[in-house]
Amino acid sequence: MALIDLANPTRFLDLVRRVLPWLIAATVIAFAIGLTMAMNAPDDYQQGATVKIMFLHVPAAWLAMLCWALMSVAALGTLVWRHPLADVAGKAAAPIGAALTFTCLVTGSLWGRPMWGTYWVWDARLTSVLVLFLLYLGVLALYWTAEDPNRGARAAAVLVLVGAINLPIIKFSVDWWNTLHQGESIFRAGGPEIDPTILRPLFAMALAFLLLFVTLHLAAMRNEILRRRVRTMQMMQAQTA
Repeated sequence: MALIDLANPTRFLDLVRRVLPWLIAATVIAFAIGLTMAMNAPDDYQQGATVKIMFLHVPAAWLAMLCWALMSVAALGTLVWRHPLADVAGKAAAPIGAALTFTCLVTGSLWGRPMWGTYWVWDARLTSVLVLFLLYLGVLALYWTAEDPNRGARAAAVLVLVGAINLPIIKFSVDWWNTLHQGESIFRAGGPEIDPTILRPLFAMALAFLLLFVTLHLAAMRNEILRRRVRTMQMMQAQTA
């Protein structure tokens, strides 16, 4: 099957039907391995067992940003190329991204309490991630409240593209401003600063989160396509009644 064939919703649904069970199985296995590695990871010499919040916080943060990047590509497909599945992909990703961003904020607050002595500070990294969460809520509001679904989709796509400016701000906020949040310790020129005994479980959990995102996204796209088909049939029946 050529990649262009996936622009056909029927062929896309057939692909999802075949790969979704395998993705679900892979996600369960990845989480079983990742959580086992995370539980067996040693405590940090400064943070103690609190450091294990990292295994939820960091993958959620990575996936929250990746999800918005994916939505930005989908927004271009909606506004520029009118791809049949672009709006479906963007709409399906929005609630998943919002949940991931919320998870990032909550786990970050729980991690910050023993480290900083408070659940929240108006730190550049924390504030920019909070802005990302509010942007997710704005996109969901446009999708869910628009009387005209097509107009709501276009408005959501514009907001997604504008909000993409926030992604480099989140990424480089610890470099541009003096923040409480620690700087880059994994993807850096000199190599990771984290010990391999913690880095390996972190990457295992990141893979598990990625598989979970792909699984949920494909399932949500399938549901959205079917929902739109039902709505179209209802409108056709109303016109012929």
